[in-house]
Amino acid sequence: MNTRDAILQRLYQGREQQGGFEPPVSDFGVLQRPHWSKAEKLERFARAMGPVHGEIHNTSRNTWHQLLQQLMQEKGLRNLWVNSDTRHGRLLADHWQLEQIPLLQRTQPINEWKDELFNRVDAALTGSRGAIAETGSLILWPTPAEPRAMSLVPPVHFVLLDSNRLYSTLHEAMQQEGWADKGMPTNALLISGPSKTADIEQTLAYGVHGPRELVVLILE
Repeated sequence: MNTRDAILQRLYQGREQQGGFEPPVSDFGVLQRPHWSKAEKLERFARAMGPVHGEIHNTSRNTWHQLLQQLMQEKGLRNLWVNSDTRHGRLLADHWQLEQIPLLQRTQPINEWKDELFNRVDAALTGSRGAIAETGSLILWPTPAEPRAMSLVPPVHFVLLDSNRLYSTLHEAMQQEGWADKGMPTNALLISGPSKTADIEQTLAYGVHGPRELVVLILE
C-alpha cells in the first residue's frame, strides 16, 4: 500500500467510526438582501457602474437602435461588429441608416480574420444575460453567435440590458435563471466597467487589455 492509499484508508476508517459523514446544510442566508424594487435596482446598478467609468443610457425597446447610431457618430467610430444571427442583430441591420459606418457581420472563425479584428474593428454590440444591481455587473453568456471576443477585443463594447433581468445579487440571478439546471457555457462573464489596470507605475489606465469604453443600453 502506498502512502496515498494509507492516508485515504485512515480517513475512511475514521468516518465509519463516527457513524458516517453528512455534509452540512448550505446556508445562503448571508447572501439574501432586502427586496429592492425595480427602480431601486436600476439606481443601485447605475451608482455602482459609474465610479468604474461604465456609461449607461436608458432607452426603449423600440428606439434603442436610433440611440446606438447616434452614439456611434458622437464617438467617431468607423464600424460595428454585430451578429445577424441574433434578434437584436437582425433588427439593427433592418434599421441601420449610417452608410458611412458599416456593420461587420462576421461569422467565420476568428483565426480567419484576426488581423482585422485586432487592428480595424472599432466597436461591438452584444446582448446580455442580465445584470447584478449590488455590484454593477453585467452577466454575459458567450455563445457561437456572440463569442467572448466580442466583449474583450474591440475598443468600445455596447451591451443591451433588459431592465426586467436586473437582479439584486449574483445568488438571486443564479436562482431566478435556474443556472443549476441549465447547461453552463465554458465561461460566464461578469463585467463591471471597461478594462482597466494599475500594474504600470500604479497608475490606473483604461483599455490596456480590453475595451476602453463600456456602454450599456438599458431597455425599458
